[in-house]
Amino acid sequence: MAKKNIKEEAIGLDAELRKSEAFIQKNLKTILIALVGVIVIVAGVFIYQNHMDEVEAEAQTAISKSQSLFYQEQFETALNGDGAASKGFLKIISDYSGTKTANLANLYAGLCYYKMEKYDEAIEYLESFSPKNDNSVSPSAVAALGNCYIQKDQKEKGAEKLIEAANMAENSLSPVFILQAAEVYENLGQNDKAL
Repeated sequence: MAKKNIKEEAIGLDAELRKSEAFIQKNLKTILIALVGVIVIVAGVFIYQNHMDEVEAEAQTAISKSQSLFYQEQFETALNGDGAASKGFLKIISDYSGTKTANLANLYAGLCYYKMEKYDEAIEYLESFSPKNDNSVSPSAVAALGNCYIQKDQKEKGAEKLIEAANMAENSLSPVFILQAAEVYENLGQNDKAL
């Protein structure tokens, strides 16, 4: 009886193997195309990642001079470059689009425009900045955006951004942003929100 079961299982297994072999022979071209496609995609991702790493490193080198100009309060030159050592934040944004450094350049460009009291441009670049999960830079960027809205007499929207910034910050910046928002709400006569 046991021999009969083993023999039946072997026959069943042999039949399944023949079906699989027939399927592979019938669809060999499709299987090979799919396999080549997967290999091409994997290689493409690998090459793209290596290229982006090189571009990111180049962008980080390019932004350092503009950052230095920003901290020296040379906002116009930091934005547009000096024609020699500094490309400027705006050129970095266009030349290195899609990099983390270009994202950071959006923040700096927005802050430059804010300092130059060009609030429409500041809003444009600060809105282009994609906040990350950090406790100081991203909340500060959102707060700067809120302050731009306040300067543009969009106080309600500005206060909302300040509250958003306070919720993002988990450090000493949070109370500062909340206090700023409360003052805006108080000036708007919305004492319940100010409290």
